[in-house]
Amino acid sequence: MKLGAKEGWNIPADRPFYPELPATYRNVKIHNVFFKTDPEAVARFVPNPFEPDPEGLCSAIGLDIPFCTAYGPFLEAAIQYKCSFRGEQGWFSGYVFHDGPAGIAAGREIYGTAKIFSGLDIKQYQRMMTTEACMAGEPVMSVQTVMNEPCEPEDIPKTAPSWRLKIIPRADGPGPAIKQIINGSKAAQNVTVHASFKGTGAVRFDANGWYDMTPLKPLEYLDAYYTESSFQETYAEIVYDFLAEG
Repeated sequence: MKLGAKEGWNIPADRPFYPELPATYRNVKIHNVFFKTDPEAVARFVPNPFEPDPEGLCSAIGLDIPFCTAYGPFLEAAIQYKCSFRGEQGWFSGYVFHDGPAGIAAGREIYGTAKIFSGLDIKQYQRMMTTEACMAGEPVMSVQTVMNEPCEPEDIPKTAPSWRLKIIPRADGPGPAIKQIINGSKAAQNVTVHASFKGTGAVRFDANGWYDMTPLKPLEYLDAYYTESSFQETYAEIVYDFLAEG
């Protein structure tokens, strides 16, 4: 097998675990709740050099992906924190609870998304959508939204830039071999929104042996949203390279 020094996608090199980008998604259902929590609690979950939002603004998210060419169907629950980096406001992608092995590997290795293998259950009952994430059968977080009225996709608050902290450890000792800030919001291209709604929602955080998200307890709820869309997922942007910059 001939493989140049700068060639290769992932391993095994002759039969990569997941295919090269782009990945095509169809009829993805996403609901999220915007809320405010204790800014000091957010600071516990947001790494340097990001500066947490002084109002503690967050977004809790549930995703139902019925079709993806690269990773198959999967479910997710996630949390994003509003923050700033070098004076620019954006959102840091925190824990992402995910139930598919290929999607976890790709999310971590390509974008640096902190995907964690979890049990997930997403249901829709009339106008309500619920997402439940658990670890070893114990709850971690839940998101509930109710669709109250149609809205334009442009009316939904933007959570961009969507930053991740990509870290891949060294093999020969402690420390990172790669450490970069990634903007993942540019990865979604050719987006077609099939439906979008505005409504109300609620979020619950729990603690178990692995994760304790209870400090993020909502203090004030803002609006909730639901979208159904199709898109392609392509390459992201390296915003800052810690090792290259020294």
